[in-house]
Amino acid sequence: MSIRENQQKVADLIKPQHILVSVFDKTGLDVPVTSILNANPDAVFYSTGGTGKKIVEVLGDKASKNYMSVEEFTGAPEMEGGLVKTLHPKVHAGLLAERGNPAHEKYLAEDMARLGKGSGVYFDIFVGNLYPFASVTEKEGCTAEMARVNIDIGGPTMTMAGAKNWPSVAVLTNPSRYADIGEFIERYGNTTLRLRFGLAQEAFKLIGEYRTAIARYFSGSHMFDKYVLPTLNVTE
Repeated sequence: MSIRENQQKVADLIKPQHILVSVFDKTGLDVPVTSILNANPDAVFYSTGGTGKKIVEVLGDKASKNYMSVEEFTGAPEMEGGLVKTLHPKVHAGLLAERGNPAHEKYLAEDMARLGKGSGVYFDIFVGNLYPFASVTEKEGCTAEMARVNIDIGGPTMTMAGAKNWPSVAVLTNPSRYADIGEFIERYGNTTLRLRFGLAQEAFKLIGEYRTAIARYFSGSHMFDKYVLPTLNVTE
């Protein structure tokens, strides 16, 4: 394994062409979708499950042109219970690939073309929010098992991948920012390097708080015997 710095030139302005969307809370999702589409009528949205249905609803008769399910894109069906949907190399290659890197361009164009429909793409924007772990565990009567199943895996993974690659990807994690970010994109037709870095800062903070909340909930020597074991059907 080697860790190295990006040697490619970094673009300031990136036009939103390929947009990955994965949200638990779908409130206001029509705002960024509509704004991006107004900025680029050829933009393609990639998503799964209920999020995909919402995007298709917003797109209407444009869905056949402007939407592709992640399942079709990757060629991998969703695992029962939604446990595995976006944890796929074709998704994460699009979030992590360096623009202008010949090896990465070849990887997307050739290697990823063997999986699902079409070649891999550079994702320009990731719109995502997470399972509501904190709000679930704050409710009276919440069990350790209820808390466990509300730990999001794919969402934080995509959020961190996109935020790490902020030179290339704008990561929109806060629904309260949909309107102003959408207005910016619609007005200028691009994301900027400064905007992408600011959104990455927000994303890093969100993931840090999310994982800290999980660690705090499951801490304590009394947790296993008092809260975990009674909620599980354990075989002898």
